[in-house]
Amino acid sequence: MAESPLYKLGRLAGSKARKARWVWNSLTGNETEAIRAEYGVGRDMAAVVQEQRGTPTNSALRPQLQDTLARLATVVRNKHHRFEVAVVVDEQPTAYALPGGFIFVTESLAEMCDRDGDELAFVIGHEMAHVIRRHAINRVLRQTAYSAASMLTPGRGVIAPWLRQIGLEWLEKAYSRDHEFEADELGARLARAAGFDPEGAIRLFSRFQQRELREPPSSISTYLASHPPVKDRIDNLKQKMRVG
Repeated sequence: MAESPLYKLGRLAGSKARKARWVWNSLTGNETEAIRAEYGVGRDMAAVVQEQRGTPTNSALRPQLQDTLARLATVVRNKHHRFEVAVVVDEQPTAYALPGGFIFVTESLAEMCDRDGDELAFVIGHEMAHVIRRHAINRVLRQTAYSAASMLTPGRGVIAPWLRQIGLEWLEKAYSRDHEFEADELGARLARAAGFDPEGAIRLFSRFQQRELREPPSSISTYLASHPPVKDRIDNLKQKMRVG
């Protein structure tokens, strides 16, 4: 999620990235097969997140996140998309999405927004948008272009060792500015369509804006430091959604 938590990764650019996407599309065939393949990649990555960060099974936040995700999923147009949400152990208020619809939210983020249902709906919707718009898988393909084909080979398990090697901090880095803005807009639209108040997005960004003002630059989390300025995100969302 933006300066709030929402998932974060990068833009396809250059011939290597374009080739990776072309190879992936040619290997997966139609959109349904592509979504299924992305789920397999994300499942392997999610196992590494659970292994290295931990996902408490008895968290009181878990039922709220799952109920929120269930409402949001009903308004997603392409029903081949599958989504899962889990609580991840991290002191920083953050959230991120993996290919295939695996979404992680920290308890510190939920506590920062007082577990407000509308704000959390935007967080999850933003992360879902990164999956729906293929930002998450495209970023993985850009970083691992050489092994796009091997990702589809059962038993090869190339993605998990790669993620362990580069570290989970990579997941908290922002996507391109355009991709973050796109995920903000779609996330707010999903939240509104599911019956949540889209103003929750503005409230969440305002919380992050206040946090930026309170904390010295050296203490700002990777999530905050790597995303577009919160004010820009608020202004863009107000313009596109006419909220706030």
